[in-house]
Amino acid sequence: MSPQKTPRTTETAAPTPLFDLHALIVAIRRRRRLWSLVALLGLLAGAAVAVLLPPPPSAVTTVLVAHEADQPNDPGTLIRTDVSLLGTTRIAAAALDALGSSEPPEDFLEKYEGLGLTNNLLQIKVEGDSEAQAVDRAKALAEAFVADHVRRLQEAATAESKALLDQRDRMSGELAKVNQEISDETPETGAEQESLFARRAELTSRIADFDQRAEEARLGTPRLVAGTQIVDGARAVPYSLAMGIATNAGIGLALGLALGLALAAVGAVVGDRPVLRRDVAAHLGASVIAELPGRGGWLRAGRRARAARTRLAGTLARTVRNTTEPVVLLELGTVRPTCLIALDLADTLAREAPVVIVDGLPGLRLAQRRQKPGEPTVVSVDRLATVPDRMRRIGVASVAPGTPWTDLEHLGTQAVLVVRAGHGSAAWLHTVARQLADQSIPVIGVVLTEPDPRDRTDGTLWDGLGTALRGRTERLPRQNGAGPVRRKQPTSALRGGGDQEGR
Repeated sequence: MSPQKTPRTTETAAPTPLFDLHALIVAIRRRRRLWSLVALLGLLAGAAVAVLLPPPPSAVTTVLVAHEADQPNDPGTLIRTDVSLLGTTRIAAAALDALGSSEPPEDFLEKYEGLGLTNNLLQIKVEGDSEAQAVDRAKALAEAFVADHVRRLQEAATAESKALLDQRDRMSGELAKVNQEISDETPETGAEQESLFARRAELTSRIADFDQRAEEARLGTPRLVAGTQIVDGARAVPYSLAMGIATNAGIGLALGLALGLALAAVGAVVGDRPVLRRDVAAHLGASVIAELPGRGGWLRAGRRARAARTRLAGTLARTVRNTTEPVVLLELGTVRPTCLIALDLADTLAREAPVVIVDGLPGLRLAQRRQKPGEPTVVSVDRLATVPDRMRRIGVASVAPGTPWTDLEHLGTQAVLVVRAGHGSAAWLHTVARQLADQSIPVIGVVLTEPDPRDRTDGTLWDGLGTALRGRTERLPRQNGAGPVRRKQPTSALRGGGDQEGR
């Protein structure tokens, strides 16, 4: 006979991943109200900025800039140099002088900018207090830039021509010396005469070359000066309020959405609130045996709501029917759903035997409500001694922070946890499981409310049943002094709930 294998506990079943992308996406999706609200605020803020803070009036002009070193394959270095020169105080001061303005050039630099459209086209955009002022500033700035560019071209051409003419004059002096030596009456050999004639020819050629280069330098400047001109006069830039609102609102929406998603992601990671049924079951050490989908949708009147509540009551009734021990429903973020579940479960079990509900919730949500005709009897914990032993008891209590744990054992000897997905932190779920284990209250299963509709994880602890349900098998009644009799576990409690694609 082969030895019986000991079931593994949930802690050794599978290592917890360092980063669960699936859980993060689900947590972000559940926080859609947060990031949707932040995105909406960003959209409204962008639209408000466009209305309350419209851009100042502006004007643009385009200048064609001719460069001496223009090349077809120029990567834009020359036009970037022109943009940098446009942003100097010398150009700004010249434009302000032309306008007769006393504004400091440093302040004026912040009100205009240049943009290189191509290798030779420079666009200048200027802001002003009015459209007329913006147009005048753009015109003065373009003229100041053209004048400065022309002056620099002329100075460069003059300097080059002067350097060439100086070289020519120096060569002319040497040529005069050579001519003097040739015409000297001192008899010389034939080889020396030949050398002097060759030197004179070389100097004559170089002098002619310097004359030609100086002339070309002077002739090239007018071409560059004529090529540098304003090709698009200064004009005001039209502003559309509707287009501005749409643009700013779109930018605000994008920024708000990004910020909202970032906040939701950070909150999901920092909060560490399990959402997937797999994680809730692992942290509580009990299988998910039933679910109530939707954000409160199952509480609304309707055929689907009644059907969901009826299925849930039937599942819980089959789970607890085979035992006479009292059952307590423990809520975590689900006070109202837990009350309704207790009423439905009591109504289902009352068809077989008398049932009483013991209300242990803060504020006595069930005991102080107005009881409708036909509803099960509800008593508070203080009146628990008045309940006959033959009646089946269904307790209702809370395991939220601040729970009086010592009172739970008086409400029931086995528990069903009703937990809202994403409500309790992982640390608190571990606290609940540990406190129930210390009170020797086994957890039959977990009812998960508001689960994520796209959750495809398995909420059954296949390798932890011995741990999750061990308390039920250890609580063995004695009848007439006989030894302990092991009860047969309900099939529904062992089967678990949720999707089981990871089986």
